[in-house]
Amino acid sequence: GCNLAPCPSTLLRPTRSAESSYVVSISANRHITMRRAYMHSYLSLLLASSYVATGRVSAFMSAYPGVTRGFVTTPPAGLAMVRNRGLEIPEEGATPLPGGMTLYLKAGPDGISVGDCPFAHYVRIVLNEKGLEYDLKPSTQDTKPQWLIDFYDGSMPALRHRKECYVESDVIAQYLDFFFQEPPMSDKKRFVAKAQDATDGLFPCIAKYLKHTPDGDEDDEALKLSLVEALSRLEDHLGDESDGEKRTGPYFVGNGETFTLVDASLAPKLYHMQTGLKGFKGNAIDTAAEFPKLRKYMDSVFSRQSFVDSIYSEETVVWGWSNARTLC
Repeated sequence: GCNLAPCPSTLLRPTRSAESSYVVSISANRHITMRRAYMHSYLSLLLASSYVATGRVSAFMSAYPGVTRGFVTTPPAGLAMVRNRGLEIPEEGATPLPGGMTLYLKAGPDGISVGDCPFAHYVRIVLNEKGLEYDLKPSTQDTKPQWLIDFYDGSMPALRHRKECYVESDVIAQYLDFFFQEPPMSDKKRFVAKAQDATDGLFPCIAKYLKHTPDGDEDDEALKLSLVEALSRLEDHLGDESDGEKRTGPYFVGNGETFTLVDASLAPKLYHMQTGLKGFKGNAIDTAAEFPKLRKYMDSVFSRQSFVDSIYSEETVVWGWSNARTLC
């Protein structure tokens, strides 16, 4: 199924100290080696934090023995486990190159088309923004490749890049933005952190409200209020210029001029919310009336070409949440 990864703000944000813990020998290729080492340590830390956030510490320690207490202690072995479990060992190169990418993601109701996973949508937006070519492999529980099941617990979305593989949507997005930097999808760290804080907890509020049945009961109203509070934080952020950065663009981070990973992650979640509110809740939250800045933001990101090129139908979204509602 779809990988419900933790929100970006719940993931560890390692500093450059991770770089020095990884690189033990510097050759003539020092700059490139350190660049790769830092990123791979960073990805390992992201993976570690996602396991901790979901209570799977022992599973992480078993799967990634090279990572202990958030620090890379045996980088080569740990990195090999992260990148190559079940795959061929790659020949080392200076940096990853475009091409040879395959994205495994949740399939739709026919088992063949692209499904409704917002986290896979996030990854596809990043791939599209970067202009990277990739193949899509929509997969069901029965059609996932065996190596993905055996070595990655069947987790999707999963990006196989030639002989390497990465899972967890935030890890994949960070990998792509680090090694394929045009166009950049980041901003100043303090602006990104502030934006992540504003979005923290949004998707759990969306999911709990859309999954709840019966619609309109007392618990449903409480869940609706929780979602309204989360949306209010987004609205406040879009109007906040207290950090001295005048908002001149339509996007979420800093002055709004740069479409960042935060936008790529947030847009699919808001699309699910909009579709679910219409499909199950009778449009109980009027975003245009209650949250005009957020509504304008949604219109901007929904019309961006990278979003349009990776969208799936509203019927597919309703199908996915209908399945989730039957399980509650």
